[in-house]
Amino acid sequence: MDRKWWTLIAVCAGIFMLLLDITVVNVALPAIQLSLHSSFSDLQWVIDAYALTLAAFLLTAGVIGDMFGRRKVFAVGLGVFSVSSLLCGLSTSPLMLNLSRGAQGVGGAIMFATSLALLAQTFSGKERGTAFGAYGAVVGGAVAIGPLVGGAITSGIGWRWIFFLNLPIATAAIIITLAKLQDSRDPTPRRIDWIGVVSFSGSLFMLVFALVQGNSKGWGSSLIIGLLVGSAVLMAVFLIAEWRQRDPMLDLSLFRRPAMVGVSLAAFTLSASIFAMTLYLILYFQEVLGYSPFAAGVRLLPFTVLAFLVAPVAGKLSVRVHSRYLMGLGLFLLALGCNLSTHVQPDSLWTVLLPGFIVAGIGVGIVNPVLASATVSVVPPERSGMASGSSNTFRQVGIATGIAGLGAVFLSQIRPETVNALQATPTGRLILAEGGSRLTTAISGSGVRQAVASIPSAAARDTLLNAYRVGFTTTFNHLMGIATVTALVGAIGALALIRQRDFVPSFDPSPAEGEGDVAGGGGAPESSAPPAPPVPSAAPAPPTRPVPEAASPEHPSAAPTG
Repeated sequence: MDRKWWTLIAVCAGIFMLLLDITVVNVALPAIQLSLHSSFSDLQWVIDAYALTLAAFLLTAGVIGDMFGRRKVFAVGLGVFSVSSLLCGLSTSPLMLNLSRGAQGVGGAIMFATSLALLAQTFSGKERGTAFGAYGAVVGGAVAIGPLVGGAITSGIGWRWIFFLNLPIATAAIIITLAKLQDSRDPTPRRIDWIGVVSFSGSLFMLVFALVQGNSKGWGSSLIIGLLVGSAVLMAVFLIAEWRQRDPMLDLSLFRRPAMVGVSLAAFTLSASIFAMTLYLILYFQEVLGYSPFAAGVRLLPFTVLAFLVAPVAGKLSVRVHSRYLMGLGLFLLALGCNLSTHVQPDSLWTVLLPGFIVAGIGVGIVNPVLASATVSVVPPERSGMASGSSNTFRQVGIATGIAGLGAVFLSQIRPETVNALQATPTGRLILAEGGSRLTTAISGSGVRQAVASIPSAAARDTLLNAYRVGFTTTFNHLMGIATVTALVGAIGALALIRQRDFVPSFDPSPAEGEGDVAGGGGAPESSAPPAPPVPSAAPAPPTRPVPEAASPEHPSAAPTG
């Protein structure tokens, strides 16, 4: 087998494991809460601890890959991820689990930051569209089977095995990476930007911590205000440091291209909308409707399977249709799907979500491969590692801030909504009088069914469960409305900012019959747009492959595409 296809296999195996771990964990969260006696904030941190470290180290991991070789660094990431997965499975407390999830994020950052760069350096021309289509299909496949696998494992042999599952996959991927992949690095000397790492990770941690703790500590408290101010100050330090440094962690000059801004916005809004909502979908299925983890995973299949099936088709279309149109369409469909899911009532069946799942699944399937291809196509090849890290950073920042932000709304609304429903009936008022703080704590988390089981009266149990359904569904609809607006902002931004002339051409070094093929996915050129100039970088880089004359607007078959 050609070395390039081994590269695709290794990268897809690593990314499959990484993304599978996210989706299987979502389904297992209620079981983890019962096993480790976790609070709702602990549940948020199971996801956010991973997303925070992944976002904080992605850009640095891209630089390290450029410095020391992407193949070696990718293999190290696989190793770190597998060891931390073992620790997650052995966790005996919420703190141990969340610290291990943070370590997983470091390994995930290393894999994410180098994965697209490995594909970009290996594939060109039409084969790049095929490779990114396969990459998108793997992303969709991990999302598709993750809830099902996670539900089956959690219901069958326990939640700990969702982490142990990573070990054989990681071992196989490491062997392939070290034996078959070709190494590459940025020929320009690089260094690690420690000021950028500390300021960016500190700013993000303070923001998410403030969002998670805002309801319990009080939004006007000195702690929360101090965290928000500190986050803003550290972000300002980060931006100033990146602007002034000769070799920054994130080259801000890349964002002079509107397309880079549009791609980053699309990555953020995709994650901050539907993927941040996954936690609340799982809670709805298990806590409100009473489904087992496996049954909850089955009911997510209409969304996840469609995302999987549409991805390879979108990957093929990305070499014929402009990226701005595909990405804008996908995010618009995602917004429409979220909006269709805002009509859940206390007595609704799960099928009320089916139209939204179908539309949103198609939208995600369109966006994923196009976003992956466009990320490395709007910068010169030698900056692909940084671009890949930047895009995935925006993805993880979207998940972390989305979950924390939606969680703040969730906690601020579900308790009063449920209490109001209880106060509407005599039995409900009695439950509130007798339940005290234990009941309100259960309402604010995901332990209502356990609280219901402890009530001896059948009438009281029904009253509490019905009131919780009212409170949860009302809050859920509000959260889906926020997700709708978020995805719609991404769609508008993609259409307005992702300009075809900003894309950098990537030509097959051995084109058939003397005709250059284009990679990066984006279809026919805009005839009025001249080839994009090189993106300024902190240090001059050696020239890349020369652009042949056929890349001019007079030769559309080889014009820059995105």
